[in-house]
Amino acid sequence: MKAHDDRIVLCGGIRTPIGHIAKSLASVSPEHLMTMTINALLAKTTLYPQAVDGVMVGWVGQGSHAPNIARICVLMSHLPDKAHAVTLQANCVSGMEAISSAARHIVMGEGEVYIAGGTESMSTFPYAIRGDRSMKELRSLDMVRKNWASLLDHEGIGVVDCIEEGLNDPVKNLNMAATAEVCAQMYSVDRAAQDAYALETFRRALAAEEKGFYATHSVSVVEHEKTLLEKDEYPYLREGLVRKPEMMAKAPLLFEGPNFTMKEFYDLYGEHIEGKQYIPDQTKASITLFNSCARSDGAAAVIVASEKRAKELNLEILGEIVSWGYWGNNPAHMGVAPVFATALALERAGISFDKLDSIELHEAFAATCLSIFKVGREKYGHYWESKWKDAKLNPNGGSIPLGHPLAATGTRIVLNALYQMKQKPEIRYSLAAACAAGGLGGAMIIKKYS
Repeated sequence: MKAHDDRIVLCGGIRTPIGHIAKSLASVSPEHLMTMTINALLAKTTLYPQAVDGVMVGWVGQGSHAPNIARICVLMSHLPDKAHAVTLQANCVSGMEAISSAARHIVMGEGEVYIAGGTESMSTFPYAIRGDRSMKELRSLDMVRKNWASLLDHEGIGVVDCIEEGLNDPVKNLNMAATAEVCAQMYSVDRAAQDAYALETFRRALAAEEKGFYATHSVSVVEHEKTLLEKDEYPYLREGLVRKPEMMAKAPLLFEGPNFTMKEFYDLYGEHIEGKQYIPDQTKASITLFNSCARSDGAAAVIVASEKRAKELNLEILGEIVSWGYWGNNPAHMGVAPVFATALALERAGISFDKLDSIELHEAFAATCLSIFKVGREKYGHYWESKWKDAKLNPNGGSIPLGHPLAATGTRIVLNALYQMKQKPEIRYSLAAACAAGGLGGAMIIKKYS
């Protein structure tokens, strides 16, 4: 096999509007969301379906109803049967890893044109029966139905919410919101700072929508000739926060209340809060639903191709992939992993942080973004906060106002970077970066094509 030495380019992309969990897109399966996105991408660009060598799809909530969802989407879309198909799961960087995987296939000479992206329907995450089939109650579906009324009375059998189970780290045994509070405590990021960050990113997202930024790379979700969603749903569900900022302060704290206290939080997770101890009447909780990203549904995709093939197909080249980096850290400190992934990507690209003209950072929580600002400065002298203040970081808002359809987010932030680059001639280098459950961080550096 001969390695390919051509430049790897990104040739346009598209996404669905992001739907809030259990709302407008709740009835649409992840495979249908992705199939719609692929067909919309073919319709938007000059890409000839037969030219597609493969499809790489990230999907976090993988279920048995759509085994290898990438292949299901190939067969349901206008793509040829011959196209290779790979489904990836790397939690919240899955959509970015799909792009990296497509690039690796091109570099290794396996193909020259790929569609890469991510899809998620958190609204359709199931509840699952946990237990093994050695128990007679679980040996068949008929036995499950027969014993349904008394099923949970049996030791070793339980029912779980797959969303809550999937958002809990099984090694460190804490959920994603708890990892954000750990970072907030470690890096002294108080609630006021988090709420201020969240309010500003809401403002930016609403302004971007009004200016038509997201309309440049999104497509309405239509089923049975009925339009289900035309634009991102969550910013308008929370639009009142921008008009009445005082509402931010009224959001209940996740880790302080009548049934759970910060003292208990420190008892459970204090081993991960390095350098800090619980101090009565001084230690304050900070994470709320308003300064966190929302559970969501949606899909996104982008064309990844060799430069030579992109030109042959007359594709609009928006950017060149310069480098990427993935980095693992303590899952309890998941939110700051992008700091280290970015340092790796910059080293591979041979450029410094100050050369980045634009940054798209996944906003899992305001606490994790503000922690990244501190850790990046202290570890590497990278001034993330300055980029934020200059509106060079998430100038069009991020995951807090838009929502977070898990595997789709890694692709969404790359699309934001590409279309911001297209609108702003002065942008030469852009960074897309995200954290992921399990303590993973991903970063991709894109250069304006010339």
